[in-house]
Amino acid sequence: MVHNRINRNSITKGLTFWGQWAIAITSVSALLFALALHQTGEIDAHYRVLAVLTFLGSVPSYSLLQVYHKRHGYLTGLGRLLLGWLLTLTGLTSIGFLSKTSELFSREVILVWAVVGYCLQALLYLPLHGFSRHYHRQLHSQYNTLIIGTDPLAVKLADKLSKTEYPPLVGLISSKPDELSTNVSAHRIVGPLQELRELIRAHDIRRLYIALSLSEAKQVEALYIDLLDSNVDVVWVPDLGSMTLLNHSVSELDGLPAIHLNESPLTSYPTAALSKTLLDRSLAALALIGFSPLLLVIAVAVKVSSPGPIIFKQERHGWNGKVIKVWKFRSMRLHDDHQVQQAGRQDPRITPIGRFIRRTSIDELPQFFNVLQGHMALVGPRPHAIAHNDYYTGKIRAYMARHRIKPGITGLAQISGCRGETETLDKMQKRVEIDLNYINNWSLWLDIKILIKTPFTLFSKDIY
Repeated sequence: MVHNRINRNSITKGLTFWGQWAIAITSVSALLFALALHQTGEIDAHYRVLAVLTFLGSVPSYSLLQVYHKRHGYLTGLGRLLLGWLLTLTGLTSIGFLSKTSELFSREVILVWAVVGYCLQALLYLPLHGFSRHYHRQLHSQYNTLIIGTDPLAVKLADKLSKTEYPPLVGLISSKPDELSTNVSAHRIVGPLQELRELIRAHDIRRLYIALSLSEAKQVEALYIDLLDSNVDVVWVPDLGSMTLLNHSVSELDGLPAIHLNESPLTSYPTAALSKTLLDRSLAALALIGFSPLLLVIAVAVKVSSPGPIIFKQERHGWNGKVIKVWKFRSMRLHDDHQVQQAGRQDPRITPIGRFIRRTSIDELPQFFNVLQGHMALVGPRPHAIAHNDYYTGKIRAYMARHRIKPGITGLAQISGCRGETETLDKMQKRVEIDLNYINNWSLWLDIKILIKTPFTLFSKDIY
């Protein structure tokens, strides 16, 4: 069966991306040719090949990092542009190294091109991004908008529309007569549902949002049929606020609309998931090589500190609930722990070296092997012991939904301060909420930001 995801802004985003990308990459290619011509007096074939590879390689790099997304601020956009350019250069460098052609290029030309190329793109980005935002603002400013509904869903939608400069929100339409003389929050009720057509004409409405509660959902079909000949865009916003949604989206199944309420990002975005896997395993391999002297020193220290194995392996739930074995440096003395008690601040089971490696999070380093095995990711919800999962399932809503993505060495909850012992149900509830927020908003860029912020959280007082 055909399964196509629908993105109503795909055409607009495509034009925004391709237009700015084409101008930027054409400019840096012209810069490369100018530098080569100045250095050697001609543009050799290998520089022309490099320009072609830059065109091809920059597309996936800039797309993954959403470099030219129109809703980004200037600083965020410039940061993403820098990361996209560095990712492109890394790919080009790898190709040059593997093909043994890097010696054909002048180092001076390449270094100047890499630095000045970004500066040139940044200078072009500012006016192009400004023009793009201005164009979309002007385009949407023509669409006066009304919201049908006054329940919390409608108010939330009105709040979101009001925070943007477009489209202009005229107000809300009430289906309840007793609300006509009042306002809902900071938004005006412009009239009753019975006067909808008159209100559309009076306010020159171009778009209607239907945001009725589930109890009023039967009116949606009647409204749709009634508005077919009114020359107004009608958008239905389903009232799903009472449900815990996970990576929800809208798709089409052979012409039938389908709302995905619960879907793993790894299955809904396979190309991006592959990029995440490549990034995870590449960085994990580099980390193991870089930390190898430290790993050897800690291994010896753990072995000498107390009897027992160097590596502690514990069964935990991984992606989609599959049981995996998570590796850590052993930080406790051997003991019987059928209930899998969480470590406390003054836990007598922790050895002196164990207290140090736990406090500095060095005990987590062997989990880079779990990443290479494909059982874990660098970023994701932290895996809990199976006994803890059994305990919290049923006590915390949608608790096991955090396993719809690979568990990580670090995660959004950890950099948000939710780490350490969860001695109360509220603490675990907060951690689960952040984990689900990560899954709902997952992107490669979010992973990169979490990895950058993680080292600054290693000195938290909650690590013990």
